[in-house]
Amino acid sequence: MTERKIAVVAIGGNSLIKDKQHQTVKDQYDAAKETAQHIAEMIEAGWDVVIGHGNGPQVGFILRRSEIAHKVEGMHELPLDVCGADSQGAIGYALQQNLQNELYLRGMTKPVSTVITQVLVDKDDPAFKSPSKPIGSFMDQAEAQSRAEDMGWDVVEDAGRGWRRVVASPLPVEVVEFSSIKALVDAGTVVIAVGGGGIPVIDTGDRQFQGTAAVIDKDFASSLLAQLLNADLLLISTAVEKVALNFGKSNQEWIDHMTLAEVKQYLEEGSHFAKGSMEPKMKAIVWFLESGGKQAIVTDPENIGRALKGETGTLIEP
Repeated sequence: MTERKIAVVAIGGNSLIKDKQHQTVKDQYDAAKETAQHIAEMIEAGWDVVIGHGNGPQVGFILRRSEIAHKVEGMHELPLDVCGADSQGAIGYALQQNLQNELYLRGMTKPVSTVITQVLVDKDDPAFKSPSKPIGSFMDQAEAQSRAEDMGWDVVEDAGRGWRRVVASPLPVEVVEFSSIKALVDAGTVVIAVGGGGIPVIDTGDRQFQGTAAVIDKDFASSLLAQLLNADLLLISTAVEKVALNFGKSNQEWIDHMTLAEVKQYLEEGSHFAKGSMEPKMKAIVWFLESGGKQAIVTDPENIGRALKGETGTLIEP
């Protein structure tokens, strides 16, 4: 009996939306189909795969529809945690069906399942004191101020483009449905979980969970899930084939291999990884490797197969 190898694969919500011309549900489904082919390759190579995914653009669309329906028809607006749950279901469905179809074409009878996942955050996390993650539509100042007064929103002026709501991005503490996810993985199921970083919930006391308006970074949630599963690999699928030092500058340098110590040094130097994109990915990898993870890979979806063979991507080891 060959030893089982578990990989947690984190794919970006943006990887389902190629560009502004391809944002429809069908466009996203087609993009999910492409990603499913690369993940099926991993499964064929003997990996047990758990998939985490982003949902930034999708939650934005759900919020926008909710706001328009409220303005035009007086419909009730959707709370942010419910938008997160909606996106987990819809994205999970697209990935799940495409992966089922792809595995069937390859003659594999592996089941695929989506788990709507709550992720516990600390209600005293300092992020709640300084919300910084913009969500939803732009507003004029009058609407922003009335939302702040009537609904308790935190609002900021966004670079001269209008006002936006901002929410906290706290660290994930616990994957609430972990025992269900583990049971499915142990039974040989491909699991899609912690979608969008999970639905952020707080414990109001005695394990009474309640949704909260926040956004959890999906790479941190995938890192936590990988730690809990004792995964052999955390694979972060993103827009670039490899990680670069001095990204976007004249002295940019693509990297094939890094150690944990090197990543920590580059993070400390502060100039290498972009704040909103590569930096959280590298921090999530550090967290995974410091907790006993064996290796992490960063690459784009089409190069997953080659990266696993060591032909491309950035490999990061303890």
